[in-house]
Amino acid sequence: MEKPTDPKVTAGENGLDDPSGALTDAEQVGPEDSDPAVIGGVPLEPPFEAIHRLEAENDALKDRFARLAAEYDNFRKRTLKEREELTSRAQGALVGRLLDELDDIDRLLSGDPAVMTVESLYQGMELLARKLWKELELVGLERIDAVGLPFDPELHEAVATTPPTAPEQDHTVARTFQVGYRFQGTLLRPARVQVYADPGQA
Repeated sequence: MEKPTDPKVTAGENGLDDPSGALTDAEQVGPEDSDPAVIGGVPLEPPFEAIHRLEAENDALKDRFARLAAEYDNFRKRTLKEREELTSRAQGALVGRLLDELDDIDRLLSGDPAVMTVESLYQGMELLARKLWKELELVGLERIDAVGLPFDPELHEAVATTPPTAPEQDHTVARTFQVGYRFQGTLLRPARVQVYADPGQA
């Protein structure tokens, strides 16, 4: 009959201190995990190299920011210059349209007052006004003279009132003291008007 095997003897023969045959924590650690510069198989960057790398990245970001700031400043200056040039060209174009009218004024003023009649002076001024107004209309100037139309506080400034003579006249423009102007849809000056309204109403 075969003798039973002694567990202690078997463990000793196998070179194991633990009879269960399990590896200790030290024996389970792989060669790469035993290196303090490696965690989970990923090598750690030495502190000095990490500091050097971060400083280089910081310098690169600061340089990039400086370039972007300079580019934006140049863009802003270029845009401002282009806007000023555009405004100057537009103003020059408007003045150029009025040169003929300036010539008419010179001719009118250079006439001999001794032979100039009131009628001829009036006709010359009337012609000049028509030509001047035509040129200004072409560039977008619009008169605001709304006699008989409903009072509009966006376009009119009521400086006086007068009682209406008929119900339909209430809150309409009775008289224009000073013509208003709009340029390309933008109000330059409201018309100063008298409005039909009952006493005590604006």
